[in-house]
Amino acid sequence: MPDARSPITRHLVLHRIDPEQGVRRFYSLMIERDLFRAVHLVRNWDRSGTNGQELVEDFASEDEAGQALQVLIKANRWCGYRDLWGRREPRDVNENPSSCGRP
Repeated sequence: MPDARSPITRHLVLHRIDPEQGVRRFYSLMIERDLFRAVHLVRNWDRSGTNGQELVEDFASEDEAGQALQVLIKANRWCGYRDLWGRREPRDVNENPSSCGRP
């Protein structure tokens, strides 16, 4: 159950690790409200062990931000990212993650 005092309503951390290619990256997605109750989707990504890059998008409602969050989750999972806690099935080996871009 979310804490009513927290401005963060949803948070997900994805990671992609491929030792053969020397890839170790993270992608963090968070929906939060500021003091004025505005809704933001905060994305943070880069190589693991760094602060990374951040992009903040404003939305009119939490539902709109949630829809954008789902699109980003699907795109990142297609690119080989997995839930940090490993709750996601591996992607199809026939999928081509080379078309993945940032942000």
